[in-house]
Amino acid sequence: MSNNKQEQLIKAFKEILKAENFGSQGEIVEALKSQGFDNISQSKVSRMLSKFGAVRTRNARGDMVYCLPPELGMPTAKSPLKQLVLDIVHNNVMVIIRTSPGAAQLIARLLDSLSQKDGVLGTIAGDDTIFIAPADVTKIEDTLQRVEALFENV
Repeated sequence: MSNNKQEQLIKAFKEILKAENFGSQGEIVEALKSQGFDNISQSKVSRMLSKFGAVRTRNARGDMVYCLPPELGMPTAKSPLKQLVLDIVHNNVMVIIRTSPGAAQLIARLLDSLSQKDGVLGTIAGDDTIFIAPADVTKIEDTLQRVEALFENV
């Protein structure tokens, strides 16, 4: 695909996401095909959604749709992580992280690379909230401090 055609595809893709009307990758593929991008596939759309930090969220009508997080532009692997994390707390059972809208899955991916010896058993991420299941709830304060340290010097 030529650079110009690639730029046109990216522009069309972002416009489709801004419309907040498409709830599946298949719908995005069809919308792009209707604009003349005949060689677009679901796997290409999936890669683009990931590359541009798109998330699924509810639109004004309450439908689940793909969109780009407006507050951040697009959180990506190159976004300053410290700016994406708003708050880290625990309730003696779980560590809860509040992030900028659309950033939770990106941060959770980083946290999932930690091991049980780091205090993280696993994570669940929504749009702007992450729940961390600690490996040992009796050491939750240590887990909280390790997680906070990840974002202090970023």
